[in-house]
Amino acid sequence: MSYIGLPPKATFSSGLLDRFTSTTGTTVTLTNDIASENDIVVFVNFVKQDSTTYSVGGTGNKTLTLGGTLVSSDIVEVHYLNIVGQTVNPSANSVGSSQLTADVITGQTALAVAPDSTDELLISDAGTLKRVDVSLVGGTNTPAFEAILSSATTINHDTQTKVQCNTEIFDTAGAYDNSTNFRFTPQVAGKYFVYAKVRIDSSPGNCEVIVSYIYKNGSNYTFSLIDFDNNDGEGGTTNQASVIDFNGSSDYVELYAYGKNASGSGTLNLEGASSGYPTVFGAYKIIE
Repeated sequence: MSYIGLPPKATFSSGLLDRFTSTTGTTVTLTNDIASENDIVVFVNFVKQDSTTYSVGGTGNKTLTLGGTLVSSDIVEVHYLNIVGQTVNPSANSVGSSQLTADVITGQTALAVAPDSTDELLISDAGTLKRVDVSLVGGTNTPAFEAILSSATTINHDTQTKVQCNTEIFDTAGAYDNSTNFRFTPQVAGKYFVYAKVRIDSSPGNCEVIVSYIYKNGSNYTFSLIDFDNNDGEGGTTNQASVIDFNGSSDYVELYAYGKNASGSGTLNLEGASSGYPTVFGAYKIIE
């Protein structure tokens, strides 16, 4: 048979119906959640009831209170016009890219500035979705510290001397000891950028060599040297930096200085903050 429009359905959906028999009292409990009395039509003994004579309430509006008291021979039929839908969790792995549209992402409000450290992202951890704070993604440049020598300190000729940078500019994790050992012992493993600037002046004005050393675990790791080639310099400033691996527990670094006078004796001065050219020691973790 020819037709206009969509093809007819091969089957029909039956309406939802609750039927109650052998019930006494003034209430019955519906099978489905509804929003209000307007979502049902009630018949008692096949007589349609006026919607003003009954009410619904309770959880999901499933308690139907009738206008009179039922006896066991009464028959109550409730025809549903609408029901409240329920939330259904899709089965595992049933939602894929074909069920999602691009505006799931592109339709959201875009950040106009860099995210805060407490903002959260969704990531896949071996196929399991997890949320993570931005602060944990990529890491940060901490632990970090910088300390300076507060005042000038005398060191002996031809002697390696630990530099006691005792004034902290910053120390994010308390990993630098600025009072006893004057060493940096970070408790987070990784690669660190370690740097130092050492200013040494010779009191007699006959300095031949000045050297600064970065020690790791008590041994020289790297150094910076100025050789005046017997020109008897008054002093100078070494600058050095190195990338050093730390195990995050026991590894530490210290700063040492060395000066040599042409006279073969005497002392040299490590400049402090009051000179305007303070000796500096610092480090920070490299984001990996």
